[in-house]
Amino acid sequence: PEKKVKKSDCGEWQWSVCVPTSGDCGLGTREGTRTGAECKQTTKTQKCKIPCNWKKQFGAECKYQFQAWGECDLNTALKTRTGSLKRALHNADCQKTVTISKPCGKLTKPKPQGKFHLLKPA
Repeated sequence: PEKKVKKSDCGEWQWSVCVPTSGDCGLGTREGTRTGAECKQTTKTQKCKIPCNWKKQFGAECKYQFQAWGECDLNTALKTRTGSLKRALHNADCQKTVTISKPCGKLTKPKPQGKFHLLKPA
């Protein structure tokens, strides 16, 4: 006798982004939904975690490997570097590469040499 193979009429789970319980990182939850006329469950909540040391500028679920900072652009007083996608949590939609800039900081200028002499006691 052949066993009947039960085929699910349910669609794939689609997950929202992770929403931290407090602040902008740490433990949180995400909502999942799926479609299907015969599905017993069409929504569910899942625990998730956003690492606090990731750069949130590009999405809290996207981790990038960055190159070294480039030289300072004297016209803009900024230096830039590029990052390549290293890891995406929970099938997050992440850019493959990103570029960031930051101020160069204090530009080192040669200090004027003063004419100070130490006087020795006579």
